[in-house]
Amino acid sequence: MRRALLVAAAIGLALGAAGCGERTSVTVYKQGKYQGKPDSLPWANDAFKGDKLAWEKAIRARNGGQNEYARSTPTAN
Repeated sequence: MRRALLVAAAIGLALGAAGCGERTSVTVYKQGKYQGKPDSLPWANDAFKGDKLAWEKAIRARNGGQNEYARSTPTAN
């Protein structure tokens, strides 16, 4: 019984120690040069087709919809 307890404790300790390690992933940074995908402009996509003004209008509309004060205040029509 004591041997089984020691084996279980050893396995638990080994699993616990294995979780503390840090694995390195694929390196995307090489001394001064980023190797990943380049960033594009937010309006350079299929939805806005490069139209910055349409993107800004959509962002303003989205932000207005998230404004709790504007949503809860009745407007006079």
